[in-house]
Amino acid sequence: MTSAPAKPAVSPSDRFRSVQRRTLAVLSAAQIVGGVGVAVGLALSSVVVDELSGSTVISGFAGTATVLGAALLALPTAKASGMGGRRAGLSLAYVAALTGCAISVLAISLGTWPLLLAGLVLVGGGSAGGLAARYSATDLAPKERSARHLSLVVWASTIGSVAGPNLAEPADRIGMRLGLAEKAGPFAFAALAFALALVVIVGFLRPDPLRLAREADGRRAGETGRTRTISTAWQTLRTTPMARRALVMIAVSHTAMVSVMSMTPVKLHHDGSNLDVIGLVISLHIAGMYVMSPVVGWLADRAGKVPVLILGSALLLAAAALAGTAGHRVWQVTAALVLLGLGWSCGLVAGSALVTESVPIERRPAVQGLSDLLMNVCGATGTIIAGVIVGLLGYGVLGLVVGVMVALAGLWLTLVRRRGGPAAA
Repeated sequence: MTSAPAKPAVSPSDRFRSVQRRTLAVLSAAQIVGGVGVAVGLALSSVVVDELSGSTVISGFAGTATVLGAALLALPTAKASGMGGRRAGLSLAYVAALTGCAISVLAISLGTWPLLLAGLVLVGGGSAGGLAARYSATDLAPKERSARHLSLVVWASTIGSVAGPNLAEPADRIGMRLGLAEKAGPFAFAALAFALALVVIVGFLRPDPLRLAREADGRRAGETGRTRTISTAWQTLRTTPMARRALVMIAVSHTAMVSVMSMTPVKLHHDGSNLDVIGLVISLHIAGMYVMSPVVGWLADRAGKVPVLILGSALLLAAAALAGTAGHRVWQVTAALVLLGLGWSCGLVAGSALVTESVPIERRPAVQGLSDLLMNVCGATGTIIAGVIVGLLGYGVLGLVVGVMVALAGLWLTLVRRRGGPAAA
């Protein structure tokens, strides 16, 4: 009697590939539903704050509160990831966003805008989770495909970002039918979206990609979680010049993008464009940010991360030049916003992949968290400074200032790369 042939053993590389495919699917699903929550909540936040406070100036703090929340939650998310893996970090971010939506619903019901702003700070956890998810896609990715895997998760944000604002009005009608205050429905719907994203992460992000990658690298889970996140990140950056360059380019790309994008609706409105035109321009800008991200990821893996960062700087410079000289030409503003989105995509995808591959795996969550913190702080600062520049000097001067900033950063990166030779590339 012959025994049945033994099943062939599964190699570690085959197991990693299988887990990585599942990880990408789970992260993409969470990005879609979480992105809906972010977009629905942001669609009406400034309008609601304006109505509750009676002040257009105060309404501007709605967007600032959300960006500030994303910045404040970046390091706790990284800390939780360092201690318990990606599932713990992403869960923390989505729980914060869910709590923020509940507080926002309560604030609207009570008619108090300070409480609503507090809730919006926690809603920023949704953005923090979305940013952290892109790094989660690289833990088990082969080095030659890290940018592509990261870009797939970034691309998944497109669906939520586009669909979310269109769901705000139906959510408001349903909310009022259920007895909620006017304009509280979208925040309740956003809470459901974040809850679903939380279920997806907790229930299906198994095995945890960061824990598995650490095991393969011989590291103990939570090994760096007991250290201080910021000090760990700064110590790593001091000895990793390539990671420093990546962080600078991510921050510059994001600052340039949000500075011009945040003031473009105001510029178009002052030029006499209606809401349909403004909405179309912003939609095309969002498409530029996300739709081409898989192509950007492929290019970063094939041509190199630093060349794509330089390409992103060139696109951002072209966008700033077009925006600054557009005058009343809507088509030129639209072209500028599309290029602005593409340049941002190059900076985010290539920069994030370069950060990941430049630092040891046990220090990645700390450096990645610091990257997201700086990115959001620079973004929030950029919107404030952009408003001052446009208010005092005009939209054209904003284009000039952003162009100079991007040109200096791109020139610096190019010169550093040439001095460093092949190793710097």
